[in-house]
Amino acid sequence: MRESIKVPVSPRTSPEAEPASTDALPVLAVDTGGTFTDLLLLDGGRLQALKVPSTPADPAEAVLTGIRTLVGGSRPFLLLHGSTVATNALLERKGARVALVTNRDFEDVIEIGRQNRPQLYTLVGHRLPPLVDREHRFGIAGRLGPDGGEIDPLDPAELKDLAARVRGAQALAVMLLHSYADPAHENRVVEALAPVGVPVSVSSALLPEYREYERVSTTVVNAYVAPSVSGYLDRLARESGARLVRVMGSNGGAIPVERATKEPVHTVLSGPSGGVVGALAWAQRAGHDRIVSFDMGGTSTDVSLCPGRPLHTREFEIGGAPVAVPVIDIHTVGAGGGSLARVDPGGALRVGPVSAGADPGPISCGRGGTGVTVTDAHVWLGRLPVDALLGGERCLDRDAVEPALTTLADALGGSLAETAEGVLAVADSSMERALRVISVERGYDTRDLALVAFGGAGGLHAAELAARIGAAHVLVPPHPGLLSAYGMLAAPISREASRTVLIATDSTGWEEETMEVFTALSESAATQLQDELVLSDPHLAPSVVTSLWVDARYRGQSFELSVPADQWVEQFHRAHRARYGYKQQHTPVEAVTLRAIAKAPGPPLEIMEIAPATGEPAVQPHRIRYSGEEIRAGRVWRSELAAGHQLGGPLLVAEYSATTWVPPGWTLDVDQWGILHLVPLEG
Repeated sequence: MRESIKVPVSPRTSPEAEPASTDALPVLAVDTGGTFTDLLLLDGGRLQALKVPSTPADPAEAVLTGIRTLVGGSRPFLLLHGSTVATNALLERKGARVALVTNRDFEDVIEIGRQNRPQLYTLVGHRLPPLVDREHRFGIAGRLGPDGGEIDPLDPAELKDLAARVRGAQALAVMLLHSYADPAHENRVVEALAPVGVPVSVSSALLPEYREYERVSTTVVNAYVAPSVSGYLDRLARESGARLVRVMGSNGGAIPVERATKEPVHTVLSGPSGGVVGALAWAQRAGHDRIVSFDMGGTSTDVSLCPGRPLHTREFEIGGAPVAVPVIDIHTVGAGGGSLARVDPGGALRVGPVSAGADPGPISCGRGGTGVTVTDAHVWLGRLPVDALLGGERCLDRDAVEPALTTLADALGGSLAETAEGVLAVADSSMERALRVISVERGYDTRDLALVAFGGAGGLHAAELAARIGAAHVLVPPHPGLLSAYGMLAAPISREASRTVLIATDSTGWEEETMEVFTALSESAATQLQDELVLSDPHLAPSVVTSLWVDARYRGQSFELSVPADQWVEQFHRAHRARYGYKQQHTPVEAVTLRAIAKAPGPPLEIMEIAPATGEPAVQPHRIRYSGEEIRAGRVWRSELAAGHQLGGPLLVAEYSATTWVPPGWTLDVDQWGILHLVPLEG
């Protein structure tokens, strides 16, 4: 076996993309967080792809290494970045020491939370501790009512001493009751805390909406990750050489680095949201706008439903902390290429959620891994050719897998091949459940959905998973292992403004009141977006489009549905019936929160059609283990495929960033965009 190369130095190039203007700045999209850091450069009409081994101890190092390889240091460029710094700080509980300032007697709201039980059937449930210790929560006098009127004034003497009380904190969070109605009290507290000299997160700026628990949790999360994110992004902006930097937001839109530094809570799903945007962009190009995105990476699998557009949610939790900012609705399971297989105390085979991670990674990668992973099972069965990783720049070691796989097989009482196939079957079952959660369990017919597979391992499982859930079409876009980075190229630049109003349809003048708020929110969102665009690039003057939304409910309900503002009452009735099976036509509807979302297009990106086929591709013979027996399969490099090529399974399609498995009984078609279409013969 050849020795594995530590860092690939020859980026892969494809002619699929061309900017609208030849004098446009090169655009580099970077996605970090998995086994590899993915870089995709759009320059002079070509996409250049590069995967660099991640550096978990210092994520910026891998990013800067990739930038030096792809761009060098002599040209200005635009950097779009999907960061996991905030995500990792929350999951690993390695954030800042936060002090929380709130109303007296409400210091424990963050710990009391809601009445939902994380472990429904345990006699004694447990929650992760809050991100702020009890001794670092400070209650002060003063109270506003839900209409913004002052019930109790702030105490000037208490404000004067407040900075001294919070000394030693690395970040501050301020959340006072009903500040969504009037931020005056919070603003005075921020002024009093100015001498402390650390980042301050303010609920009325981050989330001017009611529900104090979600608001305080979101504010604390922002404060908890702010120092680490700001340090990381400041270094990247300083050392990358980029003319300007934008960061992928969790809602599927890019945000300026200045805002990401101040409001890092908007980046907790930065990378995965880029994948959803990229998957939908490629699918729509191929004529499919109702999809399920399927992103299988090194440590986890992310799936998301897009019935024509990405779906968003504000009911999101990470590391045990609710975050109420808008995020793309993504369901994650601990099944990835690096997920470790084990035998549980009952003798059953389990796969994940524990992962070998980027370091040491799977055994076959030759970096010191000791446990059998999903990737190792693919290598043993021949589904992942040992000489095809990163386009042949790295080799995998199949022989190194045998000792650990033997131990696992002995524990299960099966052969090595049966055990490896069992590992893949268990991983498939976990991912199938995730796909059903976001489709079937929400009332969608999977026969109407196309499965868009990406990530380094997505194409290896996509066809069999599509068959399990009844989806009759699989799409594998170009550069599937870097699709999250591509999504950052395709993502718009966005800004949202919201306000809790609690206006019911049986109140006097409700239509005029909602329209007045919408007008103010629209102007605010559009103005803030224009200011951010001018700040990041004074030469840009893109068109800004604003959409309006209402979070509505029937009076007496404690949950809302988000619907477009145009005829929102009727829209809500229809949405409620679709979701819950009934509507209450004569019950007053309450507009809880109004939202305005302003968007501007991202960097110009045009996709060229690939050349049509003039002959048959060079398909090499390959042996693979499948369904308990060894079979003959074909193997082809994706670079050999052209528009109009049609091949049948069993077949492996190898490329720089991923491998696609076409099982027996499936066909593969290549369209004019270079997208692989996998369809069962009976379909």
